[in-house]
Amino acid sequence: MELVAAAEELHVPAAVDLIAIVIGALTGGLLAAREGFAVSGVLLLAVSTGLGGGLIRDVLLASGPPVALTNTAYLPTVAITAAVTFWFSGWLSRFNRLLVGLDAITLGFFTVIGAQKAQLAGLPSASVVFIGTLTAVGGAVIRDVLLAQRADIVQPGPYNAVAALLGATALTVLAGPAGLPPLPVAAVVIVLVAGLRVLSVERGWEAPVAVDLAERARARREQRATRARRRRRRG
Repeated sequence: MELVAAAEELHVPAAVDLIAIVIGALTGGLLAAREGFAVSGVLLLAVSTGLGGGLIRDVLLASGPPVALTNTAYLPTVAITAAVTFWFSGWLSRFNRLLVGLDAITLGFFTVIGAQKAQLAGLPSASVVFIGTLTAVGGAVIRDVLLAQRADIVQPGPYNAVAALLGATALTVLAGPAGLPPLPVAAVVIVLVAGLRVLSVERGWEAPVAVDLAERARARREQRATRARRRRRRG
C-alpha cells in the first residue's frame, strides 16, 4: 500500500508524457527517413518508437484500452512528428548530439512513466522494474523487428535497456521500501538513466556480454602452468 501511495504522488504531467512520445517518434521517423522509407514507413516507425512501449505496457497491465488509443492527442501528435521528419530529416540530422541527449532523457521519462503505472496497478517490485524497463525499450524492439534486424537492446553497445533497468530498480527501491519523496526520486532516476545513456555513447561503454566462467578459469590455469614451465626451464 505504501508503494501505491507513493506512485499516486509520483504523477508525471501529461505534457511531459507527450514530449517524451514526440522525441521517441522523432528518432524513429528520422531513422526511417535515413533508410529511404516511404511516407507509410516513416509514419509506422514514428508510431512504433513513440507509442510502442506504452502500448505493450498497457496490454500487459490489462487496465483497459491502451492510453495511446484513448488519448486524443497522442496519435495526431505522432503523425505530425512523422510529417516533420519526412520533410525535414536532413535539417534535423544536423542536431545529432542534441537528439542523442533528448533520446536519453526520453528513455528516463519512459522508465519513470512505466514504473509509475505498474506501481499504481499494485504490482510487486520485480514486476514494476520489468514494466518500467519494457516501457522504455519496447518501442525500440518493435522498430528493430519492423526493420528486420536483431534488436539493438540485445547487442553489445551503448547502455539502453541496462540504463532503464538500473533506473527502474532505483525508482522501485527509493520510492518504495526506502520511503523517499517520489517526485525527487523521479528526477534522480531520469538524470541517472539519461546520464548513463549519454556517457555510454560518448565514452564507448558497452553492455556486458555473456562470460563462460569455466572456460576463463581453465584458460587462467593453462596460463599459470605455462609460466611455471618457463620458470623451470630458466632455472
